[in-house]
Amino acid sequence: MSARNFRWIAATIFLLALVARLVPGPRTIDDAYITFRYARNLLAGEGFVFNLGEPVLGTTTPLFTFLMAGVGLFAGGLNAPFPELALGVSAIADGLSAIALLAIGRKLGSAWAGAGAGLAWAKAPFSVTFAIGGLETSVYAFLLLAACWAYLEKRYSVSGALAALGLLTRPDALLLIVPLILDRLFFAPRRGAPRVAINEAMLFMLPLAVWGIFAWVYFGSPFPQSVAAKSAAYHIPELAALIRLLQHYATPFFEHLTFGTGWIPVGWVLYPFLSYVGWRGASKLVPSAWVFAAFPWIYFLVFAVANPLIFRWYLTTPLPFLFLFIFIGLFQLINQTKGWTVNRYKLPNTTWAIASLLVIFVSFFSLLRGWTPNPTHGPARPAPEMAFIELELLYKAAADRLAPRLTRTETIAAGDVGVLGYYTEARILDLVGLNSPETLRYYPLEESLYGDFIYAVSPDLILDERPDYLVILEIYGRFGLLRDLRFLSAYELIETIPTDIYGSDGMLIYLLK
Repeated sequence: MSARNFRWIAATIFLLALVARLVPGPRTIDDAYITFRYARNLLAGEGFVFNLGEPVLGTTTPLFTFLMAGVGLFAGGLNAPFPELALGVSAIADGLSAIALLAIGRKLGSAWAGAGAGLAWAKAPFSVTFAIGGLETSVYAFLLLAACWAYLEKRYSVSGALAALGLLTRPDALLLIVPLILDRLFFAPRRGAPRVAINEAMLFMLPLAVWGIFAWVYFGSPFPQSVAAKSAAYHIPELAALIRLLQHYATPFFEHLTFGTGWIPVGWVLYPFLSYVGWRGASKLVPSAWVFAAFPWIYFLVFAVANPLIFRWYLTTPLPFLFLFIFIGLFQLINQTKGWTVNRYKLPNTTWAIASLLVIFVSFFSLLRGWTPNPTHGPARPAPEMAFIELELLYKAAADRLAPRLTRTETIAAGDVGVLGYYTEARILDLVGLNSPETLRYYPLEESLYGDFIYAVSPDLILDERPDYLVILEIYGRFGLLRDLRFLSAYELIETIPTDIYGSDGMLIYLLK
């Protein structure tokens, strides 16, 4: 690929990524509002806190929190439109990620594979949904890809600094960083690379040390509260994560929407094979390609074994690397077939150029099947079908009802706290425990309290803490709290917001009598 073509393709996929995110507009997810409340409290001089005066590390993304506070400082301060700001930052980050995939593909000997991966990332529902959802996912993906590009360029100090920033954006960056460190320490020197210098090590370690010391002093631990909370509060069936990951890795281009669920066993075989072919081809030119090829599969293995509740944005992280090596594998096979048929059947080279473009466009249009021109809720603009924010709109309705009667000294208890925390000034009792460490000792619950759902509110937690208000989906309390006579005598149901989300019979707002 010529330099001129590279620039044109880079500009095209960057603009496509921007348009694909700006057209739907913000469709902000509850967890993003948690980050926004932390950022707003930073700007207000209240510290790195969710609830005033309670230094708890309830977010796994400190870097993105500081980034939002920094952007907000110049865009309205306490009145900064954080959902719109997060969308803008994420759109730029995803555009840069698409260019990074193009550049990495070229470095690995297959610029067209990089173009295919970049084009897929620009339009993929899993990347767009969480960019418009306000999460850190886009910035995180860009930092990982940028670290990989710098590593391939042998800019090891830059790569280390970017990797550290990635780890401060999400802790699962370790699943890429550990293989990178192994390659840098043990394999790169054998390939003629200089040994690790002090400045290189410092650029990686210094940001982590600064944050670690601050977090230890300020929060009492550098480890996010939310990690322990999620593992304790949710009742996850065995193998649930494995099953979800198998489905996801078999349909990275949303093939099930075109070919049906019968595609899934095909994908189980096809995509590991293509990734393997891609790794073998790339490693002949760049031996360190094993790090980037292995990352999606290391990610798969770790999450399948750990079996956490698989939030949808967890599935986004490995996708750009999976896209890249699937395309590299495809083009390796196309080139091998090209050499055989050109010699035997005298087919022109243009035939194979057209075949390569068809592969890219088929995958692109397959991803478009995951979009809808008319979402059932939220902004009436084209958006990924999976970008649903029904729950967030329900909590916004609850916040609007409660805000006029709340003060900062009153407490709202909820199982999903982002929207309520962002749109009210009340103290929030987090019933999952992300921002409220007092919650952890109540979980896990007796199995009967969960019923057939993955989460339930602890009756003892409510009765011990006695929040002024409780806002929950009915299913969160169906098998326990709402049958507890102690609770029913202490709290009054003041409003029911109609909904059947998760099979609930409404969103319930209770008031302490």
